[in-house]
Parts: sequence; structure tokens; C-alpha cells
Amino acid sequence: MAISWTKVRSKFKSPLRVVGFVLWRSRENKMAKCHRLKEQLDDARQTIARQEAEIQRHQEETRALHAQLRRLEDQERQSAAMECRLPDDPPLKGHKFGVRMIRLAVNLARAVGLRPTERVLKIVWEWLGVKQPLPTWTTIRTWLLRVGVAALREPIEPADDWVWMADHSNQIGPEKALVVLGVRASQLPPPGKALRHEDVRTLTVQPGTDWKREDVGAVYCQLAEQYGAPRAVLCDGAVELRDGVKSLQNRRPDTVVLGDFKHKAAIFLKGTVGDHPRFAEFNTHLGKTRSAIQQTELAHLTPPAQKSKARFMNLASTLDWAAATLWLLDHPEAKSRTALATERLEEKLGWLRSFAVEIAEWRECQQVVSAGVTFAAEQGLFQGAGAQFLAAISTNRKHTASQQLAQRLADYLTASEGNLKKAERLPISTEILESTFALYKQLERQHSKGGFTSLLAGFAALLKTATNESIRRAFSTVSVTDVRTWIHEKLGATLTSKRLASYNEFRSATKLATTS
Repeated sequence: MAISWTKVRSKFKSPLRVVGFVLWRSRENKMAKCHRLKEQLDDARQTIARQEAEIQRHQEETRALHAQLRRLEDQERQSAAMECRLPDDPPLKGHKFGVRMIRLAVNLARAVGLRPTERVLKIVWEWLGVKQPLPTWTTIRTWLLRVGVAALREPIEPADDWVWMADHSNQIGPEKALVVLGVRASQLPPPGKALRHEDVRTLTVQPGTDWKREDVGAVYCQLAEQYGAPRAVLCDGAVELRDGVKSLQNRRPDTVVLGDFKHKAAIFLKGTVGDHPRFAEFNTHLGKTRSAIQQTELAHLTPPAQKSKARFMNLASTLDWAAATLWLLDHPEAKSRTALATERLEEKLGWLRSFAVEIAEWRECQQVVSAGVTFAAEQGLFQGAGAQFLAAISTNRKHTASQQLAQRLADYLTASEGNLKKAERLPISTEILESTFALYKQLERQHSKGGFTSLLAGFAALLKTATNESIRRAFSTVSVTDVRTWIHEKLGATLTSKRLASYNEFRSATKLATTS
């Protein structure tokens, strides 16, 4: 508060009194200020105390959370250290393993092979921390054979629309295995979808050395006794497979023979491309080029290996290579040529330029065949199939050869339609049978080039995924003795067993001569 010195002087009149008043007033002000500061200090101390209490509370909560985290981590480590608990799988009667393990092993073997299945199971079980016995690959092999023999014994429902697909598979040696698959026409996939392995049944797997038309006819008759005569038999151009159907026509006059579209298309393609006057020269250049560049910086441009058999069923990759390499030669700016010398490309691959016209024509013919094979596999044979196929591929055909080839394929389909009843639809592609042979060779692996083995007994197991029910059914109806009987009756002494017997005889004779 401001002091009026005029009033002070008039009140006290004496200077000394004035000084005393001033000193008293100053002391009062200081005391008031001290009092205010003390109050502020008390407020600050209370605030600090509250904040310290809050900090302490947060610290306690943090410590509690850390303790909880440590407990959870300990529980997680303990859980990870505990042995993984698998679903209950009680052993089958007379076996060490349950249905679930047998099913898993059989399905893995179908996909990756026998020995790889044993390794896969060990890796997965080790990762899971599971400690229990696992089957060996030989055990899995026996399981697969039992499932295969059981599949061959399963009855099929009686019907008048069964279609058989027949073909031979051969390896080295004189033996061939006749395989017949069955599918009902009424159960074909809808148009636009090809047959799957699970859509067909393996009716017989019959190895033999002599397959004349009478021998094939006898097998057909055995199947007809067991399952009834089929509506149709689908096979390639092998005479014995086609003529053997005559034995069935005595039982069922309307049984017809259908030719596999892919084999017929390959024959037409051979007549169009293979008989071209320059095709032999083209093949000669291919062989020389493959030898010349496969160990050089141009190795990635090596042409595909030529197949000694069924070449015209596998020509697409060669013609695609030729077209792609020609494009590379004509486009110096391509990134794929960055590290390649133009002179080297022209020296090793420039010969393709002289075949540019023919390659375009041949490739268009191959595209017609590929489209036809897809059509046959996905659409089947029906009345009007030839016209529908021709309409589907009639556009963008520049070359006379491809147009004529398309017409020949359409005419073949039209001629085959004459065997059909009204509104009937039948398969006309054995692609599913060819792919089953491929599955079998994949299962055999290194043995696929060494003659048929006892694995042939498991052929039928490759078509369908094993289930718990199918495993129980197979193991209740087929024993190991049944498998051995099937192998003995169907295969006899295999090529591998003959080879081992020869080697053992040699070793015994050599050892005897050395010790005597």
C-alpha cells in the first residue's frame, strides 16, 4: 500500500517520529511477505509429498507387472519344454501304430516317396519335441502295398455306364503292366473340368511278358465277369488293346472302342510337322546346338532334350524354346543379352533365323494340338464335340497347315461321336491314366529304370487319399501274406530279384574259389 508522506509529516510533525513509523511499517511488510512465502513453501512440500507417493505407487505397479511378466515367461518356457501331446492314436490290433499314424505315413509316401517319408516324420517329431517310435520306410512300404491290394479288391457298384481306360506301362526287360481304370459316365466332372485321380478306380494291374490281343481279351473277360461289361473302352492306338474289346462285345453288343485323343493328335502332328521336309534338318541343328553350348556362357539357352519316344506328344517345349530364342536374336536391346556377345549368339544360334517361317507354322500347329488336348480332357466326347472344338480354335490361325490340322482333329471327334447314344457324354482322354503311371514312377524313383518291383502292388493306393476308414478296412481285409501272394502270382521273380540272385551266385562262387 502506498504511503502518503504528507499525511505522515502532518500527523507526527517530528522527523524522528516519521523515521520510526517507516521502520515499523517496513517490518510489518516483511513479516507479511515471510508469512506468504511460508504458506507457499508448505503448499510446495505437500505437492512434492503427493508426487512422491504417486511415483512410489507407479513403481510398485511396475514391479508387479515385471513380476507377472517373469511368471508368464517361466510358464511359456515350461510349456515349450513339455512334450507335445498328440491326438490319441491307439495301436491297431496286432500293430505298434495306430490308424492316424498309418494314414499319415501312407499319404506322405504317395506325395514324397518312402524313404523321404521316414526322414520327414523324424524331422517333424524332433521339432515338436515328441519322443515316440516312428515307422521305418520298409514298414511304410508294407502299409502302402496292403492299401493298394485292398483297393484292387474293393467291389464297384453295378451300372451300365462304366468306361474302362486301358494302357500298358513298360520299363526295361520284356515285361509290361496292363492297367485298367474305371469311371462311370454319369459321374464325370462337369464340362470344363478334367478327371482327377479320385474320380477313377483301379480295376486291375496285370504285369506280363506277352500281350497279344487274345491275352488282353482274356483280362477284359475276367474284369467283365467281376464287374460287368463296360459301355466303352478307351485306349491308345495299340492293336492288342483295341482288338481285345471284341471279346466283350459278345457279352454286350453296344460296348464301343474309343481312341485316346492325345495319341491321335500326336499322330496328326507327326504327319504335319514331322514329315515336313525341313524338320529333320531342324532336329539335327538342335542336337548339335545342345552339345555346343551346354557348357558355355550360353548354357541357359540350351534347347530342351529330345525325347526318344512320344516326341510329338512333347514337342511344345522345343518349339517354345525356338520362338523365344529367335526373339532374343532379333532384339539386341533385351536385358537377357546384356552379358552376351552378339557374335557368339549369331555363331551358335543364328541358324534359327533360316527356320523362322517354319517355326511359326509348327508352333501354331502345336498350339492347335494343345488346345485340342485340353478340350478333350475337360469337355469329353459328346454329340457336336467336333463342331464345338473347331469353332473354339478357328480364330487367329494364319497358316494353312494349322487350319488343316484343326479340321482333321475336329473330323476325328465328329467320327467318334457316331458311337454315342443321344445325350451321352464319355471321356476321350487317358491323361489321368498317364499321370497315374507318372505317380508310380515317382514312387519307384531310381527303380523306375530297373524293371517292375513289388511296389506294383501299391499302384491302386496312389489314386485316393487314405482315410481312417479306408485304412481300417484295408488292414482288416488284406494281410501281409495276401500281399506276398499277390506279388508271387502277378510278378513272380522280378528283374531286381534276378539281378541280386546273379550277384549272390557270383560272390559265392568267387569266395569258394578263393578259400579252396
